[in-house]
Amino acid sequence: MGEPTRRQQLLEAALGALESGGIQSLRARELTREIGASTMAVYTHFGGMPGLADAMVREGLSRFARHVRNHAPQTGDPLADLIAGGVAYAGFALANPQLYRLMFGLGDSGGLRGFESEAAAGKATWSMAEGVDAFSVLLESVERAIEGGVFREQDPNAAAIQILIATHGYVLLLIGGFLGDAEEATREVAIPLNVSLLVGLGAERSLVEAVFSDVLEPRP
Repeated sequence: MGEPTRRQQLLEAALGALESGGIQSLRARELTREIGASTMAVYTHFGGMPGLADAMVREGLSRFARHVRNHAPQTGDPLADLIAGGVAYAGFALANPQLYRLMFGLGDSGGLRGFESEAAAGKATWSMAEGVDAFSVLLESVERAIEGGVFREQDPNAAAIQILIATHGYVLLLIGGFLGDAEEATREVAIPLNVSLLVGLGAERSLVEAVFSDVLEPRP
């Protein structure tokens, strides 16, 4: 691989600053100083800070989708694959909490991108090609579960959104400190919640509990 371009350097600098210092750390002067460039570099390569923030969201979505795909490859067990994908989802979000918030347009991140509300920022995010692809990871997993008879026949999009709501809510409460210890919250809150949800979608309780048991105590 060749040397990173100025655009790539700026993007990486912004992602690093975001995770270490939050939205308030994203200032053109500091970012360009870090890579030895003038502030014009932000405008040359991104058209300004909103464009840079937009590129950060796209990169975050791409990394998110790649992470889940890499940690939850398709096997002959669609239920286990779906749950592995959920574990990978949570792992990415907890490892990149500021980027995760930016991806969903939370807090001041919508304003940074030039949107008037969180809802407008979120809608724009999930209309991007990268956003559609990221959601497709979950959607395809749900479709496989329906086609394989794990879930009853239903609208896969609606089922996927139900799972997303449960996972997203859990992750945000954990990031915000509301749930305390992550391991305890997973055992006492997240797993019971997801067992109930997946059973409600048609999966057999014993099968769901067995898969989650393997998640907690992987077999050698």
